[in-house]
Amino acid sequence: MLRLHTLRRSLQPLRRRRPFCSVPNPPPAATRDAEFRRYIGYGVLFLGCGAITYYSFPFPESAKHKKAELFRYAPLPADLHTVSNWSGTHEVQTRTFLQPESAAELESVVKEYNEKKQKIRPVGSGLSPNGIGLTRNGMVNLALMDRVLEVDEKNKRVRVEAGIRVQQLVDGIKDFGLTLQNFASIREQQIGGIVQVGAHGTGARLPPIDEQVISMKLVTPTKGTIEVSKEKDPELFYLARCGLGGLGVVSEVTLQCVERQELVEHTYVSTMNEIKKNHKKLLCDNKHVKYLYIPYTDKVVVVTCNPLSKWKGLPKHKPKYTAEEAIQPIRDLYKESLIKYRKPVLFSPLNYFNFYRKTAVASDEKEPNVDELSFTELRDKLLALDPLSKEHIMKTNQAEAEFWTKSEGYRVGWSDEILGFDCGGQQWVSETCFPAGTLSKPSMKDLEYIERLLQMIEQEDIPAPAPIEQRWTGCSRSRMSPAYSSSPEDIFSWVGIIMYLPTTDARERKQITDEFFHYRRLTQAKLWDDYSAYEHWAKIEVPKDKDELAALQARLRKRFPVDAYNQARKELDPNHIFSNYMLEKLFPVTETV
Repeated sequence: MLRLHTLRRSLQPLRRRRPFCSVPNPPPAATRDAEFRRYIGYGVLFLGCGAITYYSFPFPESAKHKKAELFRYAPLPADLHTVSNWSGTHEVQTRTFLQPESAAELESVVKEYNEKKQKIRPVGSGLSPNGIGLTRNGMVNLALMDRVLEVDEKNKRVRVEAGIRVQQLVDGIKDFGLTLQNFASIREQQIGGIVQVGAHGTGARLPPIDEQVISMKLVTPTKGTIEVSKEKDPELFYLARCGLGGLGVVSEVTLQCVERQELVEHTYVSTMNEIKKNHKKLLCDNKHVKYLYIPYTDKVVVVTCNPLSKWKGLPKHKPKYTAEEAIQPIRDLYKESLIKYRKPVLFSPLNYFNFYRKTAVASDEKEPNVDELSFTELRDKLLALDPLSKEHIMKTNQAEAEFWTKSEGYRVGWSDEILGFDCGGQQWVSETCFPAGTLSKPSMKDLEYIERLLQMIEQEDIPAPAPIEQRWTGCSRSRMSPAYSSSPEDIFSWVGIIMYLPTTDARERKQITDEFFHYRRLTQAKLWDDYSAYEHWAKIEVPKDKDELAALQARLRKRFPVDAYNQARKELDPNHIFSNYMLEKLFPVTETV
């Protein structure tokens, strides 16, 4: 049988002899298309399975920060500290993170590390959006140096260790009937940090927070501990008061305080046309005032704060809506959006993968009761569903505008309670400062800036969430302050743009980051030079492009005394142990300095 089968096979070519140079019959077109679709389907299925496996792979806690980097994760060594800023936008690992408990211990640390020429960058609470205090080479933190050292009730002054947090300080001096003149949005900053970066509150008659500093002590590598004030070395005092941590570690600060007082906060919704008519009056008549603009709407939220009048008493105002009624629009939008975004529209490997990823991330955390979430928590969850969709952002902004409209009213409380602001979750933010004339003669450039910014957002289809916050301060005499002016009548406007990071997914965070920097670059190109606007030191970012970096360095030289600053660095910290990547890039030291 085997031979017969072989014979039949050998005869097969003879029975199927083809003509010379014949061309085989091609398969039908439908067959080719089916084969192509089948292999495409196999490829998509393979990629989808790989992606799902990657996202569901169990990472150890110490390696979750590497989840977006294929094949590059490993547990961190036990002696390696991970330090990140509050927004999670900047993070370093370091083996040197020192927390001295006394001035003597701090002096010893600075001396030792200067002799070794090893960096110990001063870092505060890590609230700066740009991580200005971070470096992997080593850091020193004064969280354990947080005492109120002396209270001068007669002159309303207080001397504190620089590691004390703002809320700790306020709580520590309230029994003396004292408080700080002004506050930034958050209370967790260390005093040393909030002063060094030129932070500010709001109120056109009130200067930035560094102006509250009467004197301070710096621990330096070359001169040890030095005390500076307007009487003792005024040139260094006004340079170091907003010194970005580059001239020494601020160990003690003496602050000028004011009497503790209750404030009446009034929140209402207006429009740009109405704001233009009343802008000068709003700046002059209110101790504190800020505007919150909501992109893709005509709404402007106005928030004013003034001392409670002993004669007028509490404002007689009955809210039209309850807190539950005010928050309902954004709560309803979130519930509607959940239905839209939590199930794939069509079944396909890609849609299924996206659905699986979103629900897998959500299932990692216990989903809270929607009715128990605050306004900012709801907004974060709403934005997380589709953070870069212009249409989704527009709906969210419209719901936010309705929330503020139904939240109009008054609130009474102590200044440290009233002047705070819930900034929401993790975020990218860029804040610029520029001159706005004087109180007696506002330039109106501040409102013009905003009008052009809002027009740019709509023209460029930027998915810009709310709010765009605008505040005002008086000027500062600190030479490195963005609000520096030698004329005491000058006022400055501060405008912050924002994009939230409401997700923990590394890829989505990168997409939001890319979109935010596109937003920021457009703002820079179209507005900054026209209005002499400069970024807040805690929010400036170092460009990666060499030409952009050179342009930024040249621009900073036009506004700030960079040579004097670098000369002081050379004298006080010749080994640059207090420096980091940001300072070295923004203020490169030349041989002539």
